[in-house]
Amino acid sequence: MTAQVFCVANQKGGVGKTTTSVNLAAALAQLGCRTLLVDLDPQGNATMGSGVDKSSLKTSIYPLLVGLSSLAEVRCPTPGGFDLLPANRELAGAEVELVALDRRELRLRDALGSVADDYHMVLVDCPPSLSLLTLNGLCAAHGVIIPMQCEYFALEGLSDLVNSIKRVHAGLNRELRIIGLLRVMFDPRMTLSQQVSDQLVQHFGDKVFSTVIPRNVRLAEAPSYGQSVLAYDPSSRGAQAYRAFGQELLDRLGVSPGAPMQQARVLG
Repeated sequence: MTAQVFCVANQKGGVGKTTTSVNLAAALAQLGCRTLLVDLDPQGNATMGSGVDKSSLKTSIYPLLVGLSSLAEVRCPTPGGFDLLPANRELAGAEVELVALDRRELRLRDALGSVADDYHMVLVDCPPSLSLLTLNGLCAAHGVIIPMQCEYFALEGLSDLVNSIKRVHAGLNRELRIIGLLRVMFDPRMTLSQQVSDQLVQHFGDKVFSTVIPRNVRLAEAPSYGQSVLAYDPSSRGAQAYRAFGQELLDRLGVSPGAPMQQARVLG
């Protein structure tokens, strides 16, 4: 068993990266996948949304990245059935400290190497910028999942993200691929949403996941209770959508729940 590592990334903020990271981790765990969620955002929202209090952490991903802690010391279980490398505001300091360190863009990849056989899936929740933290996530990953809203400005920023991924692929990580685009916060009543969705499918084809995550109040409420939407309201439209997305991702990788994950293939 060798872990497949996927970044959930978008340089635009507020597009559902953390919501997708937490709920996809929970969905994969429910589908029988041993899953690790890595919170690479100093805001620590994925940590809080997973049911872990970032203000009371004894340690975090920050000392792991700068070489002061091991991954085994940092990771913790969550109520959602997946493991977590938690983050808090201390992580903002890593941006400065990493600059002076050897293999600064490969620190996360090196750390994850020690647990490659412990998990089926590793999900990395990246901050909303192409920072050194995001670069660590991209260098550690086999693929990128891009959540995006179907609106004009999101479409405009997508080309910048794709170019960034291409640069990382060319210079730092030849395994990196775009796994797919996930349409989130989708409101079918809005003509613009449908138009942008159609443009995405026209331009990116089967790179656009079939699953669409709807605008759903339960999705917005769940983080304040420190839960995924799958735990907060399992029958909600948001929970059903993320459960379907987890299954679609496994199908894309050619894996059935319970099957050996080393057979997974990352699409080019």
